[in-house]
Amino acid sequence: MAFNEKKFSIPVLKGISTKNIEEHLKLYAGYVKNANLILEKTGDNELQRRFAFEFDGMRNHEYYFTQFEGGSTPFNSNSPLVKTIAQEWNSFENWLTQFKSLALTRGIGWAFLYYDPHTKRLFNQWVDEQHIGHLTGLSPIIALDMWEHAYVADYQPSGKKQYVDDFFENLNWEVVEKNFK
Repeated sequence: MAFNEKKFSIPVLKGISTKNIEEHLKLYAGYVKNANLILEKTGDNELQRRFAFEFDGMRNHEYYFTQFEGGSTPFNSNSPLVKTIAQEWNSFENWLTQFKSLALTRGIGWAFLYYDPHTKRLFNQWVDEQHIGHLTGLSPIIALDMWEHAYVADYQPSGKKQYVDDFFENLNWEVVEKNFK
C-alpha cells in the first residue's frame, strides 16, 4: 500500500509567493516518495529508523497546505474551537500570542495546536524536525511549518515573525474548524 501525493488548490497568498509554494510542494513530494521507498524495504532496520521523519514530513505538509485551500477566511469568534481556545488560554488573543511565540522558537520544526480527545483539552506543541515531539493520540488542529524553506525565500531569515503573522492572515479557519471537529 503506497502513499499518494496529494494535490492542493492553493490560492495566491499574502506574503508567501507562488514560487515558494511550488518549491515547497516539491519538498512534500519528496517526503511521499521517500516514505514509499522505505515501506518497500521494511526489512532494512536502518532505513526503517528514517520512516517517522519521512512519514511525518509528508503528513505535516498535508495539514499545512490544506489550511490554505479555499483562501483565507476569518475565524468565527462564536465557534466551538475559538470558545475552547478562550477557555484554555483565557482569551483567543492570549492563545495567539503564545502560539506565535512558540512558532518563533529558535531552530527547525513545526508549531502545532493539538486537541486531546481524552482530556478534551488543547495543547500548543513544538515538534523538532518533522517527528520529534509529536503528542501521541492527539489530533492536529493547526500546523505551522517553521523550517527555513517555508519562509526564507520570501521573508529572509529576519522576516520570520512576518511569515508567522502572514500565515494567520492566509489561514482558512473553516478548514481549521473542520480539523477540530
